[in-house]
Amino acid sequence: MILGMSVEAFTKLHVAISLVAILSGFVAVFAMIARRQLPAVTLLFLATTILTSATGFLFHSAKIGPPHIVGAISLVVLAIALVALYGRKLAGVWRPIYVVCAVLALYLNVFVAIVQAFQKLPGLAILAPTQTEPPFVSAQGAGLVVFVLLGVLAWRNFRPATAA
Repeated sequence: MILGMSVEAFTKLHVAISLVAILSGFVAVFAMIARRQLPAVTLLFLATTILTSATGFLFHSAKIGPPHIVGAISLVVLAIALVALYGRKLAGVWRPIYVVCAVLALYLNVFVAIVQAFQKLPGLAILAPTQTEPPFVSAQGAGLVVFVLLGVLAWRNFRPATAA
């Protein structure tokens, strides 16, 4: 039991939160690229990404592993994004700091989603049972390239009205 739920129910909730975080994150990043700011979507993205990172720690594990490390990095990145967006209002250097942190937080969510897909989906698990095989490495490499490109575009284009 986790938070009064069966592990299966908690896992489904965690996955649903993660999917909302990823979808809203893409909307928020594409809005940045389009030189727009969507405060409600951004708040949804940040809140659900924090929630998915935090709830990941509630799964039972005998030792600290890669999921814990990625979750901890994500929470630190998200804390910086919150300071940049809400504390410093994206003024000056805080705009690019926010862009990098927002894109990185979304990337980490997608990175974990790719890992989970290769672990849980039978068709993908067969292609990369140890997650060192070319299909897995290619998927993660393609994800990294996509997010570097998205980050560069967001960095160049995002000029919110609240920035100084």
